[in-house]
Amino acid sequence: MDGYKEDAQALGQHPFTFSRQVVAICVYPELIHHPALPEDAKERARRILQHCNGGSVGSYSDSKGNSYIRSSVAKYIEQRDGGISSNPDKVYVMGGATEIISNVLKVFTSDRGTDQAGALVPVPHYPMYSHVAALNNMVRVDYYLHEDSRWSLQVEELRTALYKSRKYCKPKLLCIINPGNPTGQILSPQCIEDAIRFAEEEHLAILADEVFQSAVHKPNCEFYSVKKVLHGMGPKYYNNIELISVNSISKSYMAETGMRGGYMELLNIDPNAEECWYEMLSAHSCATLAAQITLDVISDPPQPGDLSYDTFEQEKMTVLMAMSENAKLTEETLNTLTGIQCLPIEATNYAYPRIELPEKAVTCAKVVVCWYKLFCFLYWYSKNSACCVQSLSLFNCWLSMCDYLQGNFYFYYRFS
Repeated sequence: MDGYKEDAQALGQHPFTFSRQVVAICVYPELIHHPALPEDAKERARRILQHCNGGSVGSYSDSKGNSYIRSSVAKYIEQRDGGISSNPDKVYVMGGATEIISNVLKVFTSDRGTDQAGALVPVPHYPMYSHVAALNNMVRVDYYLHEDSRWSLQVEELRTALYKSRKYCKPKLLCIINPGNPTGQILSPQCIEDAIRFAEEEHLAILADEVFQSAVHKPNCEFYSVKKVLHGMGPKYYNNIELISVNSISKSYMAETGMRGGYMELLNIDPNAEECWYEMLSAHSCATLAAQITLDVISDPPQPGDLSYDTFEQEKMTVLMAMSENAKLTEETLNTLTGIQCLPIEATNYAYPRIELPEKAVTCAKVVVCWYKLFCFLYWYSKNSACCVQSLSLFNCWLSMCDYLQGNFYFYYRFS
């Protein structure tokens, strides 16, 4: 386990064989004749190249992404959600979740002053949201998740944050991060339904950040997409709520962070907004074809009977089992440490433990925030130094990845 680095493959996770074979053949088509490569990888590469301009991954694709790959993504979404239809024309393949979310905020951004656009964002959230909101002139409206409710989303918090923010901005977007990063929780269908009803009442679009949907650890937990819950609520909601759903190849079991690929699916988006998106994408050309091909493999992996199926499934199960075991180990280890409490990690590669400190010491240390963080680290380290191998790396992480929320102190911990 490593509490600082963000890159699973940098920490030793092997890339998936089938994915690398298909990418390699598409980049160098002469490999189609190589006897060592399986026929199903060759056939997948042929189909992809047939849908590439000039039969080459060195050419541009449509700004939305390669049409064949967008169809694969749409089929994946349909299978994930139990047959609910997905339109490939509403699927946009882009250079990762950060780029997608940044572009979403750009479209929703409006003028400055009281009309400046706002986005309701959960706290805690991962730092990317703070950065992209500031870069895109979007007011970040924080709504708080509570540890005592297992970090679930509560409508009362949404309403409080929304009403307060209307004094200085115009909220347009509700961000839902599920599974939660860094909290590691999975939202229940009822919780998602409550958020949807709130969005409908307050005329908000929904941005569903679902990049950890394939990283569920607890056997009694199940991921439900916002789209699936929305569909179950009937036409009043499904035909009217504006929804942008996001997924990424970085946070799946493949952990292809360096490829920089992901997709968003649009539902009920205003045509003018969608046209704006397409124009922005056209200015940036397209996501790299290597990333798009990797996304295709995640969306449409080898099936039973295919030559590569057994190898792919073995590699996938090895990664998922290791993630689940490390989640359990992280949770159990943190809860044995003095002054640390960690809720069950249901999904993702993150834990968000709470640190308990003497009240008088906290009051004194809070005078300067940086010294407060230093004090918290030193106090905890003095109690648990035997458990810390890379104390310097942990302290660097501590200073940049810790929060003081609702009277409690927490820190981000990533495991792999």
